[in-house]
Amino acid sequence: MPGPIRTVLATALVLAAAVGAAAAQTYPNRPIRLVVSFPPGGAVDVLARTIGQPLGERLGQTVVVDNRPGSNGNLAAEIAARSRPDGYTLFLGSDSLFGVNPHIYSKMPVDPMKDFVPVASLISNVLILAANPAVVPPNDLPGFIEFARRTPLFYASIGNGSMHHLAMELLKQRAKVDLTHVPYKGGGPAGIAVMSGENAVMFGGGSVLPLIKSGRLKALAVSSKNRSPALPDLPTIATFYPGYEVAIWQGLFAPVGTPQAIVEKLRIEVNAVLAMPDVGKRLVATGAGEPAIMPFEEFSAMIRRENEHLGQLIRSIGLKVE
Repeated sequence: MPGPIRTVLATALVLAAAVGAAAAQTYPNRPIRLVVSFPPGGAVDVLARTIGQPLGERLGQTVVVDNRPGSNGNLAAEIAARSRPDGYTLFLGSDSLFGVNPHIYSKMPVDPMKDFVPVASLISNVLILAANPAVVPPNDLPGFIEFARRTPLFYASIGNGSMHHLAMELLKQRAKVDLTHVPYKGGGPAGIAVMSGENAVMFGGGSVLPLIKSGRLKALAVSSKNRSPALPDLPTIATFYPGYEVAIWQGLFAPVGTPQAIVEKLRIEVNAVLAMPDVGKRLVATGAGEPAIMPFEEFSAMIRRENEHLGQLIRSIGLKVE
């Protein structure tokens, strides 16, 4: 590359960095929109509102939660990715969008691996296998599996291709049992469907925890490698099917092109919010998950690793959503 061209490019980079730094000094000066993939009532919505208020207080502006359910997160992702990359539209993205959707949809409205910049990891969570007591008499996982082998059952999920959906399909594979899938738009509607008896069982997070504690649903097992702090007496599925493990995560993202100085400012403030004891306690108590603060490089590597691992998993079970 000739010397004059290198000089022009270097000057442009310096100017861009200076513009970004100046923008970060005045950012934010108006409300921030946080686009969420699921409707009110579920664990993701609880997470958004739990971090949104203190984040807004720290930034001096209101964080407005914008619920846009549909297409397993693709709809919300498209809205956020097409927004101006100025830090005023952020996206609460999940493992499903980054690790699952690119492998199950023949056409994606966005490329999540290229169209978003990771801001911060937010939470990690387990999934709880929850059943309607009136529909499923057994009170443990082995009893449920035997019952399901004798009885045609329907199960709910928060959407086609969600981790909740995949968790059940993996359990079906491992336990050699068949259940019919009924997808819903979010944890709230899915939980209501199981509670009403329209479906027998589901994997859920924060949306099912209050229903379990009230006795309207009963918990059979958790999907993670370790037990849940919210339900410490509940066994893991791996206790009965060694090697079974499904965990979920949520992160904060910005449209690609957002000034790096703004991204870094947001990362600092979000991590400070997650470190607040009251925030952590509320997230765990509601079943939204445990705060997961990790370095940017580690979070980015995890996203790439999950994309590859889940892609292999999805191909092995032949899952496709048109």
